[in-house]
Amino acid sequence: MISQKAKYAFKALIHLAGRHGETVSIDDIAQATQVPRSFLEHILLDLKGRGMIASRRGRAGGYVMERPPAQISVGMVLRAIDGPIAPLSCISVNSYAPCADCQDEAACAVRRLFGDVYNVMLQTMDATTLADALRDDAMRIKHIFSVI
Repeated sequence: MISQKAKYAFKALIHLAGRHGETVSIDDIAQATQVPRSFLEHILLDLKGRGMIASRRGRAGGYVMERPPAQISVGMVLRAIDGPIAPLSCISVNSYAPCADCQDEAACAVRRLFGDVYNVMLQTMDATTLADALRDDAMRIKHIFSVI
């Protein structure tokens, strides 16, 4: 399950992506997405630090997409906000750690089972972008099934 913070991050990013490169104030983002402003500030700073969005100062300041929506994947956002997304530490790409209760990883049926599911999940998350969120349902479903 994704965290509430990740859900808010996606709401903010999708809102910004739909504004076609406009600079949007944090108050506008908070109001449009129903995300508490104080929580949104921290999320936007995290996303800015990862190069997904940029901030502009001044009277017309706010936030704007730093990259095109098609270059920001679901997996990228989840890793930035929630950290590793593997269901088991022993199959994590970026945060591998052996399971304490496993005698033999190569023979572990649980690891193999979740490894297969995880690979499909990663392919889908890394191939699905913010641009997909802006597409209509039929096009989005067609894209997702083309990945898996």
